Amino acid sequence: MTSFMDMALEEARAAGEAGEVPVGCVIVRDGAAIARSGNRTLAERDPTAHAEIVAIRAAADLVGSERLDDCDLYVTLEPCVMCAGALAFARIRRLYYGAADPKGGAVENGVRFYASASCHHRPEIYGGLAEAEASALLKQFFRERR
Repeated sequence: MTSFMDMALEEARAAGEAGEVPVGCVIVRDGAAIARSGNRTLAERDPTAHAEIVAIRAAADLVGSERLDDCDLYVTLEPCVMCAGALAFARIRRLYYGAADPKGGAVENGVRFYASASCHHRPEIYGGLAEAEASALLKQFFRERR
């Protein structure tokens, strides 16, 4: 059986093959994946087209609401500040992520967005899922570009 993080890793691999930074995301509601995406910043010429943002937009469209409070989000890399903010505004219930991002992460690294007094919603956070595989995808991608 394929796990939701396995699905996110599939999206990350596809993004990497398309020349995007290999990050993948899946949004789950009632035990089923309702949206999934990899990074699309190059394809869409849009700096906000991170995997999480693209998946949140698709899930919100499917659900018919900007509130995804009964949804969980799986992503292969710790969200940046933009994506952490989007998760909070969407009211994502649980965040599961793979690799930590000491340079650009904003959940347990960097600005620690959810610890801010100005953050009005904090999802339950579970880091380190498939961390080795998610990290290896990123390292290989950047190694090939140097």
